Amino acid sequence: MESVLELDEVSKDYPAHRAVNAVSLGVGRGEFFSLLGPSGCGKTTTLRMVAGFEDPTTGKIRLNGAGIEHLKPYQRNVSTVFQNYALFPHLTVQQNVEFGLRRRAENHIDQRVRQVLELVQLTGKESRFPSQLSGGERQRVALARSLVLEPDVLLLDEPLSALDPNLRKQVRAELKNIQRQTGITFLFVTHDQEEALSLSDRLGVMSGGELQQVGTPEDLYLRPRTRFVASFLGLVNWIDGVGVRPEATRVTKQPPETGARSRPARVVQSTFLGNCVHVEARMDAGPTVVAEVSRLGESFSEGETVDVWWQPDDELTFAGDEPTQE
Repeated sequence: MESVLELDEVSKDYPAHRAVNAVSLGVGRGEFFSLLGPSGCGKTTTLRMVAGFEDPTTGKIRLNGAGIEHLKPYQRNVSTVFQNYALFPHLTVQQNVEFGLRRRAENHIDQRVRQVLELVQLTGKESRFPSQLSGGERQRVALARSLVLEPDVLLLDEPLSALDPNLRKQVRAELKNIQRQTGITFLFVTHDQEEALSLSDRLGVMSGGELQQVGTPEDLYLRPRTRFVASFLGLVNWIDGVGVRPEATRVTKQPPETGARSRPARVVQSTFLGNCVHVEARMDAGPTVVAEVSRLGESFSEGETVDVWWQPDDELTFAGDEPTQE
C-alpha cells in the first residue's frame, strides 16, 4: 500500500516530560487509520504535529514523500476536525463550509459546497447558524468544512466525543460511509476502542507516548502483542498467566469439552445485558472471571457450582511482558 503520510522516529519533548517517543508510522492512501489510547498517551500530540500545531523535537514527517515538519499549518494539505468543532457562531452553515475555499480564492465554490453538504446530509440547512443545529449537525458542518478542501489527509481529533451514545453510533456509520465515498485518507484519534475497531482499516495503539502495536482490528484484538493492547481493546480474563476473552470463556454445569482447559468455580452473579449475559464466577483458589453467554442458554444462580473452561487456541500469551494483573 502506498503511504501518503509517514512518521519517522518522531518525538515530542516538553520541559517536564516526553509526550511522544520515537513513533514511526505509515498511513496508506485512502486508508481509515485510527490512533487509539488512553488520555495522555500522546495520540493527540502526534495528530497536532502532523497538522503543524506542534513542532516535533526530533524525527521526520512526510506527506506524499516530502518533508513537512518545517511547514506552517496552512502550508500543509491536511485539514483538521476538532473535538469542539470550532465553528464560527456568526456564520451560517454555507459560510462556515466555504470559509477555507474563499481564503484560497478557489473556483466553483458554490458547486463544491453544495456537493459536500449533500454528502453530509445537510442540504436545505445552508442558511442556519450553528446555534440552530443539533450536535450531530454541527459535527457534520465541521466535517464538511474540512472535506470541501480536498486534503491529502483529514485529521479527526475525537470528533464524536461530545455526542450522546446513540447519536455517536449513527454518526460513526455515516463517517465510515463518507470516507469510502470520498477516498480521502482519514487519521482518526480516539480513546474509544469500539469506535476504533468498527471504523478502522488499521489502527495503532499508543501508551506512554509509544506506539505499542499497529495492525487490522482483527489482528490487534485476536493477536495482541502486549497485555496493555489486549486489555485496552476489551475485557480479558487473566488465568494462570494467560488471557482469555469473555466471549471465549465458557461456564457450564456439565463437564467441559474434550481438550479444553478448565477450572471449578462458583457463580458470583449474572448480569443481563440484552443481547447476552455476563456470568461472573470465582475460581477455586483463583481469580474471578467473566464469561459472556447467550441469553437463550441455561441460567446461573449466585453460589452455584460450575466449570469454567476455554480452548487452548483462544489463549492470549505474551513473552517478556509485564506481570499479570489479576
